[in-house]
Formats: sequence, structure tokens, C-alpha cells
Amino acid sequence: MTITATPTAKDPDNAQVTDRGTWQASLKLGFEPRPQATALVKRERLGPLAVQRCFYPEGPVCHSYLLHPPGGIAGGDRLRIDASAAPGAQALITTPGASKFYRALRPASLTQHLRVAGDASLEWLPLEAIYFPGCDARAETQVELEPGARFIGWETHCAGRPVMGEAFDHGRIDARLRVTRDQSPLLSDRMLLDPAQGWSASAAHRAYPIQSTLIATPVTDDDLARVRDLCGASLTAGVTCVDGLLIVRALAQDTERAMALMTRVWETLRPSVIGRAPCAPRIWNT
Repeated sequence: MTITATPTAKDPDNAQVTDRGTWQASLKLGFEPRPQATALVKRERLGPLAVQRCFYPEGPVCHSYLLHPPGGIAGGDRLRIDASAAPGAQALITTPGASKFYRALRPASLTQHLRVAGDASLEWLPLEAIYFPGCDARAETQVELEPGARFIGWETHCAGRPVMGEAFDHGRIDARLRVTRDQSPLLSDRMLLDPAQGWSASAAHRAYPIQSTLIATPVTDDDLARVRDLCGASLTAGVTCVDGLLIVRALAQDTERAMALMTRVWETLRPSVIGRAPCAPRIWNT
């Protein structure tokens, strides 16, 4: 990502503020295996993005929690997160709270780039993104998998603030998800919501404010069958598998139900995909 704004101020944590009062922040993480456990060997940050110390509730898997101290993404902010798992690494990344895109006159962006080497596993499990009415949000997640990589990831988008009775009746959301394996595309997905341009029934998610997606690879036919059984009695959900990439999509009226379903799917898939029993991050219980 190219940053063209000129920094005019820095806080003690090396945060950069542009001359228009917006944040330009980046965080680069690199995970590598060690004899006892995976270690976070690379941690480079600029601006208000950080990671807590690593946790090891299940031995060799490194659990990391991403932090964004300002608590929300305002107009003009540009945030970028890069994370890579080297061969043999086992890492899980989550967040302690939702990402919030505030109402703004200028676009705000969040770019996330994940790379997983062969014989490595990465679990990308952030909490939901909430888009306040009137925001101009651009969110992009790109996942690059090498042959033999193991990955489970999800993202949940909440258009408006349904718990407060606020519909996303103005603003713009442009959210993209791309997945490649060995540089070949597996999934290219885009959610573009702009009430000013008019919404069709499908583009408006049939009036559901919550849209959630989970992807996982590699999976078996048994995995696909189990997840379909799980989703068949829950919410408005669909499951498919393309070239070994399992894709689960769900629509919901509230984030709690959407996240609960995705958590159950993750728990169902983790033993097969990652090779470990479910072990929820402790931050989810606080």
C-alpha cells in the first residue's frame, strides 16, 4: 500500500498522523516454528496497530491478538495488516473486539494480506466488522496459500447497527475477499453495498444486516457433509466446496447468531483441517 500523505506528528509509539488528522498504520507479523512451539519472530508496526504478547493455551500453537487502540476506523484512515506463517508454523490470530468503520466524508480502508507456506497452518478468526451508517469503507482480505498449506478463516460484516435500530441506509461498503493457492485463484468475492445506487433484493442480502463467510482448506467429503448438516438447521446458510476450498456463507439478523454458527463450524473442521481439537482463544470469554 502506498501512503502519499506527509506525516506531521508522531506519538510515543511511533504512530503517524497525516496533515489531515488521519491514521496511516501497518503491522507485519511473521510466525516460524521452534522446537517447543511456534514463535512470533517478526513484529513490525507503524501507527496504532499492535499485537499482545503471544499465548500458548494448547502447546505449540501461537495465539495472537491484534489490537487497534483508537477503537475505530475513521474517514481517511488507512490500515494494513500482513501476516505470514513459515513452513511448520502453527498460528491463530484473532481480535479482542469488533472493527468499527465510523461515519465519514472520506474513504477509510483496511487491507489484510495473509500468506501460508506449505506444511504450515494459520487460523484467521477476527471478530466482526461493524459499518456505521454514513461510512465509506473499503475492506480487503487476500489469502495466499502454498501447496500443502492449512487454513481456516472467517469474516463477518455488519451493515449498520441493528442492535440500536440503525439501518445502513446511506454510505458505502466495498469488501473484497481473494484466495489463491500456488498463485492460482480459488475465490474472488466482492460485497458492494451502496444504498444511493439502489439495492436489488440479492445485493441487500434480503434485508439481513449480517453477512458472514468462512473458508477452510484442505477438507474431505466427510467435512463437507458434517458442515452441511450443521448449517442445515441454522440461520440462512449455504455450503459449497471448490477445488478443496470449503466456503460457508450465512445471513443473520444479529452478529451473535452469525458468530455462533461460524464458531461451531470452526470447531467441527479444526480436527481435520488443522489436526487439533478446538481450543477457543481466552479473549473470547472476556
